Amino acid sequence: MKFELIAAETVYEGRAFHVRRDHLRAPDGRMVQYDIIEHTGSVIIIPVDSQGQMHFVRQYRHAAQINLLELPAGTLEPGEPPVEAAAREIREETGMEAEKLVEIGAFYLAPGYSTELMHVFLATELKYNPLEADADEFLSVEKIPATEALRQAESGEMQDAKSLAALLLARKYLQANALNP
Repeated sequence: MKFELIAAETVYEGRAFHVRRDHLRAPDGRMVQYDIIEHTGSVIIIPVDSQGQMHFVRQYRHAAQINLLELPAGTLEPGEPPVEAAAREIREETGMEAEKLVEIGAFYLAPGYSTELMHVFLATELKYNPLEADADEFLSVEKIPATEALRQAESGEMQDAKSLAALLLARKYLQANALNP
């Protein structure tokens, strides 16, 4: 299926993303419009300590109007390599530095309307080395055994989609290593 881009225009420029309206010719010749959220990409980190505890953050998400339990995550600065963003974000959000950061996968957060590609990193060999948190973030860190985190994900107790997808990508590692420290 081939869509032909006829024109694109920026309709909104914000702090975290821009919105672009694409005018396309569909495969059947009709003209269609798509509003696309342009995003620089992001990282999500799965911090696992030597005791098999995963470090999550709980934070208020205004769009959902609830406090969500999530894996640490953050937005890439323009041109920033994902591994550098992961190293920065884990320190800002959990206060921990990872001696080992391994990218285990990537996924599009919402490909129907967004360009955001999330890079998933497994973070191990953790040590305390915090960076100052972003001014708009109010987080609390919660340590959860990997087995319990997987249980919460499978039971529907965990509601953050990016955390669920990252845990699925990490499941094989977690079952082989973190669950048997």
